[in-house]
Amino acid sequence: MSGPLSGLTVVELAGIGPGPFACMMLADAGARVIRVDRPPVGQADGLFRNDGFVDRGRRSLALDLKQPAALQAALRLVERADVLIEGFRPGVTERMGLGPEVCLSRNPRLVYGRMTGWGQHGPYANMAGHDINYVGLSGALHAIGPSDRPPPPPLNLVGDYGGGGMLLAFGVLAAIVGVTTTGRGQVVDAAMTDGAALLMAPIYGMAAKGYWRDQRGTNFLDGSAHFYGTYECADGKFVAVGAIEPQFYRCLLEICAVDDPAFQDQWRTDTWPSLRDKLAVVFLSKTRAEWVARFDGTDACVTPVLSMNEAPLHPHNVARATFAMTRTGAQPAPGPRFESTKVEPPAPAPAAGRDTRAILREFGYDHDAIEDLFRSGAAYQPEDGT
Repeated sequence: MSGPLSGLTVVELAGIGPGPFACMMLADAGARVIRVDRPPVGQADGLFRNDGFVDRGRRSLALDLKQPAALQAALRLVERADVLIEGFRPGVTERMGLGPEVCLSRNPRLVYGRMTGWGQHGPYANMAGHDINYVGLSGALHAIGPSDRPPPPPLNLVGDYGGGGMLLAFGVLAAIVGVTTTGRGQVVDAAMTDGAALLMAPIYGMAAKGYWRDQRGTNFLDGSAHFYGTYECADGKFVAVGAIEPQFYRCLLEICAVDDPAFQDQWRTDTWPSLRDKLAVVFLSKTRAEWVARFDGTDACVTPVLSMNEAPLHPHNVARATFAMTRTGAQPAPGPRFESTKVEPPAPAPAAGRDTRAILREFGYDHDAIEDLFRSGAAYQPEDGT
């Protein structure tokens, strides 16, 4: 695959969540990602893999890493890789024989990316957790939602992907740059709770200046302001309103034909609830399509709230090819765009072990050695594999 990371080899120890998301981003940008899968153990095995879109752009080698011969095969990959990414609890890869000390002794230029929820150390380091737990510890979850209800889970975007996978991808590439200047690799400790906190830097900054209250549902970005939030329309669909700046706010009022003088003092917080109620009545007077027709092309910062079925078909997303249409449905296309390097559509996710034989050959195994790995159960490839 072409792209600015063409020539970069990444070994991914199979997992779920943010680690694979980071590998998806690296593969999307042209890196050669070899996923070390475990041999399938039954129908339930598929539950422990990501959806096919996150696993796209890989090749798959299936090894039973509990067997010494399979471990040696994995280490042979490490010797020629630029990056290794794992997403286990602290200490797991060390017990497997694939920890940083072993891998860096084999390949001193290796960047060893570690993705965890709590990080490699700290009181919570060995506890189980999920996105909502990591986001909760960062202060982000407390800040989301209305004041009279519990904080709602923001899907698993903040911890797993924004604060996890993207943070890891950034850390790995920063360390790769370091290799070019120092000649030595290093360990990247990416923790979702750290990443969620990092995403909150602007909010903590506003709080430090006195512009943000540590009380949910009382700030201009958390849905309490009448000029920043969502409104239901006559057909039960919604629009998103983000008219923060005064010129955009004036445009909103003009198009909504609002002449109530109470709206003129935009930042008087004690009037926000009543103004939100009044604006809600206005938006209920027309369908979403009617409001979109009025607001499109203006600076009022009002746009439709699209469903996952609608989003790929929106003219702006179509014009930018934001989604790639596949036989299994629409998937988000690679991003960001690069001016001088074309990034091709990613290949579909491979079946576990689909490329085992070919990858072993590329890394120096001859026919007899490969057959020995298959006979012992140390390696696996589906019957329809090449």
